[in-house]
Amino acid sequence: MALNLKVGPIGAFDMLKFKNSAKTREKHIQRAPAAPLPKDYALNRLARELHPEKQEMRVMQVIELSPGVKQYTLKTADASAAAPFRAGEYVSVAVEIGGTKTTRPYSLCSAPGDAKNGVYAIAVKRLDGGFVSDYILDNWTVGTAVTISGPQGNFCYEPLRDGKRVVGLAGGSGITPFLSMACAIRDGLEDFDLTVLFGSRTEADILFEKEFSQIAASCGRVRLVNVLSDETKPGFEHGFLTAELIGRYLTDDASIFVCGPRVMYEFLQGELKKLPRPAKSVRFELLGVTKEPWKLAGYPDACRGKTFTVTVLTCGKKLQIPASATETVLTAIERAGIAAPSRCRSGECGYCHSRLVSGDVFIPEDTDGRRAADKVFGYIHPCASFPVSDLVIELPGTYL
Repeated sequence: MALNLKVGPIGAFDMLKFKNSAKTREKHIQRAPAAPLPKDYALNRLARELHPEKQEMRVMQVIELSPGVKQYTLKTADASAAAPFRAGEYVSVAVEIGGTKTTRPYSLCSAPGDAKNGVYAIAVKRLDGGFVSDYILDNWTVGTAVTISGPQGNFCYEPLRDGKRVVGLAGGSGITPFLSMACAIRDGLEDFDLTVLFGSRTEADILFEKEFSQIAASCGRVRLVNVLSDETKPGFEHGFLTAELIGRYLTDDASIFVCGPRVMYEFLQGELKKLPRPAKSVRFELLGVTKEPWKLAGYPDACRGKTFTVTVLTCGKKLQIPASATETVLTAIERAGIAAPSRCRSGECGYCHSRLVSGDVFIPEDTDGRRAADKVFGYIHPCASFPVSDLVIELPGTYL
């Protein structure tokens, strides 16, 4: 069916002008005076400042918070501003230990405003069998050079999603992002009320009590409630972070933020189900990947204790390395001395996103942060994938 279009004289002129627009544009370009293109663009510079691939810093101060826990204050090596961050975000710390290049995420516990002066702070706790934590605690001193990523993560307050009141549930070093949130509220950078229920074994194990007290004294929107599991003392709650205890501090419009060790998460997942809270009102910080995958549903029992061969393809090179079925693919790659991209190490951020060319892996459901398309086209997050056969994996642009 032919279209019967009527085009008036003015319309025809417009169509002709449009047809010749490319030639007209080229004439203007040729008549313009020759000038070199800029070597850099302001928008690109801003992007690098806000989201740097890495930041070079030095340890400015070391404070022992309690036995086995230290706070490290870091400052940019050239005294310039550090990348801005939101309270609740973390940085990934890069280290090399005995030929192994690896990273670990640590929540920022400093005030977001301190980034303007090039200052961040993190807290590191010694862990049983800890690899990076033990190295940092035993080796970092004032002046130590440190390479970290830009700020990362989603454990932040969002006004469109969260209530005007937040009840934080913290355990151990999981108190760190809540200290940053308290600082942001005090400084007027965040607009919500924060009550933190902090679980510790004894009073001596409480971290940042002085800092929270000082903030609470100057800002009525922040409150710290200490919960002791192994001691009964006046002025402290006693026991664990149960549904009954949480419910005493919860209001109908409050959001719940959770940060702590895996054992705490496993306990709270059962307790929080007893509270009538919609899923959108509960936020868990990065869980970390299990060290006992054989205890999870779906793990092939026959693989436990086996060692497989992983063929790593990267930068035009091909290497074969051993990998235990009880360690993540990322851990095996790093242990072999191969530098692999990583940030959260919890299956969430996708920074280590790699193509599984062949083979099978076991991915725990609670740390499977892949997109639907990744599952269709064969991509995995090595930080949260355990080998259950020989593998061929293609890493994104990295180096050996």
